[in-house]
Amino acid sequence: MNLFGNVWLINDLIRPVLDILILAFLIYQVYKILVQTRAVQLIRGAFLIGLLYLVAFILRLETLLWIMNGLATVIVIIVAIIFQPELRNIFSRIGRGEWFRLNHSAHPFQVDTVLNAVEVLSNRRRGALIVFPRRVGIKNIMESGTRLNAELSSSLILTIFGHDTPLHDGALIIQNGKIAAAGCFLPLSEQVDIRRSFGTRHRAALGISEDTDAVTLVVSEETGALSISYDANLYYDLPPRKISRMLNSLLNYEDEAEEEDEELIVED
Repeated sequence: MNLFGNVWLINDLIRPVLDILILAFLIYQVYKILVQTRAVQLIRGAFLIGLLYLVAFILRLETLLWIMNGLATVIVIIVAIIFQPELRNIFSRIGRGEWFRLNHSAHPFQVDTVLNAVEVLSNRRRGALIVFPRRVGIKNIMESGTRLNAELSSSLILTIFGHDTPLHDGALIIQNGKIAAAGCFLPLSEQVDIRRSFGTRHRAALGISEDTDAVTLVVSEETGALSISYDANLYYDLPPRKISRMLNSLLNYEDEAEEEDEELIVED
């Protein structure tokens, strides 16, 4: 009797609950990725199309149903092409195993050291591009520049970007609390709805955030604006205090910083 009771419990109670929990977890994780990208538009569009199909089905609009059924395959292919960066981001996160990490660890570094340098660069209208790798390695990108493995200091950052040195045009890589490399070349963004006024630095910051989980700090040469890019998004013209909280949260994995109004460039 107990055996049959256990079988009934597994089949009729535990399995459906487990099925619902796993599905809810997957939907929630995909949603967290989509809301950070242009794919949120895909959700809205899919909802409207589904609503239109429901209306056509209830009212038995045969012509409209025939057209929508015929275009279903084509729409799936079009969506896969248009939102290819977002879909790649989802599968890359699955491959990195981020969904199943319960805690994080990172080599802490002094955020103020970096901020002191970038504030000086901002006031001088000197462009800068500083990349902070996280879990995904960027060895190929570091090899495109000059290896330094130097102690992190504001004076060294100012030396690289504050003058027309051979390394000032590329990206500076800060890893494990040290300046790992400088003058590195980053991939440019594949997104098509980037603000036209953005130059190569901002496009490169977005590009590496599309391919990896790195966080990138940008100083605009034209305006001196400070920006941060990660998870295929660019947060433009942020105050230094906001930059500090975001870097501490993203790199040192402290408590999440308090959300403030900010201009999100690549996502509506």
